[in-house]
Amino acid sequence: MQDIYLDNGATTFPKPESVYRAVDHFNREVGGSPGRSGHERALEAGREVLRAREALAALLGVADASRIIFTKNATEALNMVIRSVLKPGTHAIITSLEHNAVWRPLEALAERNDVAYDIVQCEGDGSLDLVRMHEALRPNTSLIACIHASNVTGNLLPIEDVAEIAGERSIAVLVDAAQTAGRVELRPEELGIQYLAFTGHKELFGPQGTGGLFIAPGTDIDPLHFGGTGSLSESPKQPEFLPDRCESGTTNGPGLAGLRAGIEFILKTGVTQIRRHEEELTTRLIEGLLAMDGLSVYGPHDWEKRVGIVSFNLDGLASPELASLLNERYHIAVRAGLHCAPLAHKTIGTLEEGTLRASFSYFNTNEDVDNLLQALREAKKC
Repeated sequence: MQDIYLDNGATTFPKPESVYRAVDHFNREVGGSPGRSGHERALEAGREVLRAREALAALLGVADASRIIFTKNATEALNMVIRSVLKPGTHAIITSLEHNAVWRPLEALAERNDVAYDIVQCEGDGSLDLVRMHEALRPNTSLIACIHASNVTGNLLPIEDVAEIAGERSIAVLVDAAQTAGRVELRPEELGIQYLAFTGHKELFGPQGTGGLFIAPGTDIDPLHFGGTGSLSESPKQPEFLPDRCESGTTNGPGLAGLRAGIEFILKTGVTQIRRHEEELTTRLIEGLLAMDGLSVYGPHDWEKRVGIVSFNLDGLASPELASLLNERYHIAVRAGLHCAPLAHKTIGTLEEGTLRASFSYFNTNEDVDNLLQALREAKKC
């Protein structure tokens, strides 16, 4: 097993102990299917799902918890919005830092339907020029999709400004908060964001297979799936009300019990404290990397413009080779390659070689950073 885990951008590990207990409790003591029966186990399962929804509403400052629907991950939530909002003849705008979870659905729609999209090119350091976004607007633009923090460079993009640009023309905004929910203060209703997609297994400390979507009041959404919801079962039509409209099939009760526990840990600890801790680790790593010769660091060096994700390359050693060396010799887990975000790598000039990525969570320590830096110094001599 790994001694040092620095792949939290993929999935956080470890989770708070309360998450493990919540999943185990649901499986051992609850066991029912949420919203599907009237016996006590099913009712308690339904209450657990409701508690998870209310915990998310509290974290995101959402007034109506029913506006938060659950999916199996952020990718499913992003697909739901893209396929719902973009109709034949419409146009979308994305940035050149977007994950394949945004780019591929758009490309599929562009191939099969009369849908167009433009990619606003970010700078080499990952920053977004809002003038370029203004210039990309068309009369038929109906959606702007914007990642909140790049999973490659760690850049925080100015979603407040993006929402303002979109609001001037009544364009819907979709924010991919996979890397920021739980580690950055987020208030989508206050910002005028129509859709905010999140995943449960990263900084929300939930299990894999959990995620969801905030849908702003007055905003329509078409479900990806149709079927049983436990409500209006006599009708062949999908329910119109949320969250049932978008939650067909049996809900992931154990996963959402764990997600609820993860969010409660965040609420108790405080997003500000979590971010402050990640600032200390990230700053320590970047300063150590910049002090080394033959090493390239990508993204902004200013903490206010980023999250705890750091990509870099070591001259003369491909990122997969370096990741393998760190794994086998030093028991350090990092991620190498394109990170499912080739647009971002093209932006920073690493499409051919990819990068090595170290990503932090609240449970990493300064010692983890120092051990990584020492391992890299030794690798440079190999």
